[in-house]
Amino acid sequence: MQNMESSNLSSWGQLSGFPFSGSLAGSIRFQMPEETIKSPAAEEVMSQESHESDESLTGGAFLSWEDLWVMASDGKGRQLTILGGISGYAQPGEVLAIMGPSGCGKSTLLDTLAGRLQSNARQKGNISVNGRKQTLSFGTSAYVTQDDTLMTTMTVREAVHYSAQLQLPNTMTVAQKKERAETTIREMGLRDAADTRIGGWVSKGISGGQKRRREGITVLTAIHQPSSEVFELFHNLCLLSSGNTVYFGPANMTNEEIEDDHGDYEEGKTTASAAKATEILVKSYSSSTTCQEVTQRIAFINEKERRSQASFLAQSLVLIKKILCEHMYRDLGYYYWLRFAIYVALCLCVGTIYYDIGHDYGSIQARGSMLMFVAAFLTFMAIGGFPSFVEDMKIFGRERLNGHYGVVTFVIGNTVSSIPYLALISIVPGAIAYYLVGLQKSFQHFAYFALVLFVCMMLVESLMMMVASIVPDFLMGIITGAGIQGVMMLNGGFFRLPRDLPKPMWRYPMYYIAFHKYANQGFYKNEFLGLTFPNTQAGGPPTISGEEILRDVWQVEMGYSKWVDLAILFGMVIIYRVLFLVIIKFAEKMKPKVKVFFSRLTTKSTRVIDPPPAASLL
Repeated sequence: MQNMESSNLSSWGQLSGFPFSGSLAGSIRFQMPEETIKSPAAEEVMSQESHESDESLTGGAFLSWEDLWVMASDGKGRQLTILGGISGYAQPGEVLAIMGPSGCGKSTLLDTLAGRLQSNARQKGNISVNGRKQTLSFGTSAYVTQDDTLMTTMTVREAVHYSAQLQLPNTMTVAQKKERAETTIREMGLRDAADTRIGGWVSKGISGGQKRRREGITVLTAIHQPSSEVFELFHNLCLLSSGNTVYFGPANMTNEEIEDDHGDYEEGKTTASAAKATEILVKSYSSSTTCQEVTQRIAFINEKERRSQASFLAQSLVLIKKILCEHMYRDLGYYYWLRFAIYVALCLCVGTIYYDIGHDYGSIQARGSMLMFVAAFLTFMAIGGFPSFVEDMKIFGRERLNGHYGVVTFVIGNTVSSIPYLALISIVPGAIAYYLVGLQKSFQHFAYFALVLFVCMMLVESLMMMVASIVPDFLMGIITGAGIQGVMMLNGGFFRLPRDLPKPMWRYPMYYIAFHKYANQGFYKNEFLGLTFPNTQAGGPPTISGEEILRDVWQVEMGYSKWVDLAILFGMVIIYRVLFLVIIKFAEKMKPKVKVFFSRLTTKSTRVIDPPPAASLL
C-alpha cells in the first residue's frame, strides 16, 4: 500500500487489468488506498454538461452506491460505524476523487465497492453496476497495485487477449473478443509494444507505465493533498469525514459550497469541537440541492444491463492454455525445464552407477536402493520449484480478486497444465535410468515405473502448492516442504523396515500417511515379482523367488497387487489437491481474523505514557 502522490498523476490512467469499451459493461478496476478504481470507458467521452441527457448512458460502466453503511467489530464486542449511509456514483470518462482526513473511510469505501471487506465487517445498502444491484467482483472489478504481478513471458497482445477471453461473456465469439482486445490495444497506444513480452527480473520487457496504461475509463481515486493543477483534473469530488459525506458533486463547485456553509461554521467554531463541525457540514450537505441532485442522478443512471462473464469451462480452458503454452513453454528458466535437465543428468548418473546390475543375490539391495532413490530423491527435487509456486500464487491472488476466475478454476488449471511436463520428466529421464540399470525390460513394467514416478511428482507438487498457500516466504517454504518430505521419507519402509518402526506415531499413522510407502512397494512389486535370484544362504534352496524377497527382505504387504498401490497414490493426489483448494478458501476467510487478532495483541502491548503536567508561570 503506497500513497499516490500528485506527481504520480500519470498512473491514474494506467491499469494492468483489461478495460472493454462498447455497449457491454466492462471491468471496473480498483487500486488500494491511495488507489484508483477504474472501469471501461464509454464510446463517447461524457462531459459535465451532458449529465441530464439520456444519450450519456449509451456505453461504459456506471457505478452507484446508495445508503451505504459499513460496521465493524473492534475486537472487544463493540460495533463501530465506519461508513454512515453515504451515496454517490461514478461515470465513464470521468475522474471521481475521494478525499478526507485519515480514518474518514476512503479505503473502506473502495474496499466495499470492490467486495473486499474483511470478515469482521458487514455492510448494508445498495451497490449497482449499470443499474443492476451487484457487488463489484467476478470480472467487474480489480485492484491494481503500483507493482503489479503479471506473467512475464506473455506478450502484451496475449495478455490482453487472455483477459478478454476470461472476462467477456460467452455470447461473444472468439473473433469478436479478439477484435475487442485489438481495439483496446490501439486505444491504449500500445500497438508498437503489442508483440513485446511483458518481462520481469530475468528479461527486460515493457516499461512499468506500459504495463499499467489505460485511457478513457471511469476512475475513482483516493488522494491526499493534491496540487491545484491535479485538483483541476477532477470531474467530481467526494469529501468524507468520520464516515459521512461532507460534499459530493462537481469538483469546481466545491468553493461555492464551502462559502455557503462558511457562516454556519464560523458561528460555532469557537465552541464547537471537530465532531460538532463535522456534524454541521454533514447536515448542511444533506439538506442542500447538491445532495438532491446526486440522489436524482443515481436514480437516473440505474438503468443499465448487467454484463455476464465467461463460463466455468471457458475460464478453465483459457487458464490451462495460458499457463501451459505461455508460461511453462516459453520460460526456459522456469523450473520444469531446469528440473528436466537435472533429472536427465541424475538418471545418467544412476544408470552408470547401477549399470546392468544383473540377477545375483547382491543385486537385491542394489535394485532396492535404486528404486528408493527414484521414489524419494527425484521427487524430493520438486521443492526447487517453490519460488515458482509462490509466483503462481501471487498471480492467482491478483486475478482472483479481479474476478477473472475462482479457486476451483485455478486448482484445475494448475493441475492439468502441469501434467504434460511432469509426464515428460517421468518418461525421458525415467527411461534412461530404467534401461541403463537393466530392470525388467517389458513395456508393461516400464509403463508402471513411469506412472508411479509421475504420480509421486504430482503428489510433491500438490504438497508444495499447499505449503505455498500457507507460507509465502521462499526460504521458510522450502524448509517446511523439505522437512515434511524428510519425515515421510524416513517412514517409507526403506531406511527402517516396516516391522521395525516404532508403532506409536511412526508406524501408526505416519507409515500409512507417507506416500513413499506405496511408491516403494509398487516399485518393488513391479520389479521383483517374476524374477528368481541365487540363494547364498547356507542350507537353503539354490534359488529364491522375487515374492519371497518382497515378503521376507523388504517386508512388503503382499495382500494386494501393485495396481492398488498406484490407485492409492492417485487417490492421494486428489486428496492433496482438494486440501489445497480448502486451504485457499480457509485462508481467505481467516486472514482478516488473524489481522484483527494481532492488532489486538499490538494494542494490549502498547503503553501510553501521559506527558508531565505543564509548568505554570509564576
